[in-house]
Amino acid sequence: QVQVVESGGGVVQAGESLKLSCVASIAPFDISAIAWYRQTPGKERELVATIGGGAGIRYADSVKGRFTISRENVKSTAYLRMTNLQPDDTAVYYCHWRGVWGQGTQVTVSS
Repeated sequence: QVQVVESGGGVVQAGESLKLSCVASIAPFDISAIAWYRQTPGKERELVATIGGGAGIRYADSVKGRFTISRENVKSTAYLRMTNLQPDDTAVYYCHWRGVWGQGTQVTVSS
């Protein structure tokens, strides 16, 4: 059973940056697709960015130019670098890898 664990969330002020990490319990050099989602109370989970799986890299329009998704295959780890964070980015961020969801990591951006 694959396990996925996110980390790196926190409380920041508008304009600051955070880098989220997602570690999966899978063999190194996995090339399957990885996705970052986010969710706020009362709303559906929103796709933020994807990488791999033959589809390249894609971003939601709301984060283009501010967020960067990457992966380090040898460590079975994915990242989401978030810059110029805004209050609307406040959410629980989830990693999705090989059909498995992590528990999420909270990002809170104050104005």
